[in-house]
Amino acid sequence: MRIDVPDALVATHGADWAAALPGLLADLADRWELRPDGQAGHGMAGLVLPVTRAGEPAVLKFQPEHTAAAVAGLRAWDGRGAVRLLDHDPGSGALLLERLDASRPLSAVADDTAATRVLAGLLARLVAAPAPPGVPRLADVASAMLDQAPSAVPALHDIAERRLLRTCASAVAELVDEPGDRLLHWDLHHDNVLAGQREPWLAIDPEPLAGDPGFDLWPALEGRWDAVVATGAPERAVLRRFDLLTDVLGLDRRRAAGWTLGRVLQNALWDVEDGKRALSPSDVTIATALLRAVL
Repeated sequence: MRIDVPDALVATHGADWAAALPGLLADLADRWELRPDGQAGHGMAGLVLPVTRAGEPAVLKFQPEHTAAAVAGLRAWDGRGAVRLLDHDPGSGALLLERLDASRPLSAVADDTAATRVLAGLLARLVAAPAPPGVPRLADVASAMLDQAPSAVPALHDIAERRLLRTCASAVAELVDEPGDRLLHWDLHHDNVLAGQREPWLAIDPEPLAGDPGFDLWPALEGRWDAVVATGAPERAVLRRFDLLTDVLGLDRRRAAGWTLGRVLQNALWDVEDGKRALSPSDVTIATALLRAVL
């Protein structure tokens, strides 16, 4: 079967990876007794092909990056709040997953409170699992951020944003010695939740991390940012989401706010590395809201 690989994925993973996909698909189809069952789709970093196995719908996902950690996380969850891993090819990194409804992401739910409740409920189930071996640790991520922050702050043009970034680093410094050991998704935003048949909603595309659940809130706060801005009171909208999330997860609000500032710091470090010289407006709003109301 021919697979049309988008140029963006070829640029990310290389022409050799793209050229090898048809042969890999044929091999996996033979070994796992799969039949193609629709056109391939793709996300930011992976290619997904609908298939059937023994008549049951599934999807093949080809994404070489972060596969070991993703497999460890999906196995630990075993379908509890997340898409179920059916099989894994260590050589290629291909994943065979239960099929969800890609046409029905959580981002299509108009009611922001309802959508946030879904995210909160999934997060509560996901972080209930202790992190297994083989996933990155927040302890290491946070320490690296603190090492990088002093050189990144001067790169920002705005003095107020420099001050804000230093505040974020200070918040992380206060928490770094207690990084937590829960299994985090690390990227649970509205488009990484799809409708399913086994359960109404399930998380996809984890970037598993061992750490404090407070570090996992930012994507749910920043997701569908246009809708937050459209309220006319974005800080208030952020706090509504934050309060709902921390209430459902049973989190200490100050710790959760501190670790959320850590996500703002992480985003800023990535942006500075990419040559940007200003914080994103959403990060400024989220950080400001939490500093005024929680910390």
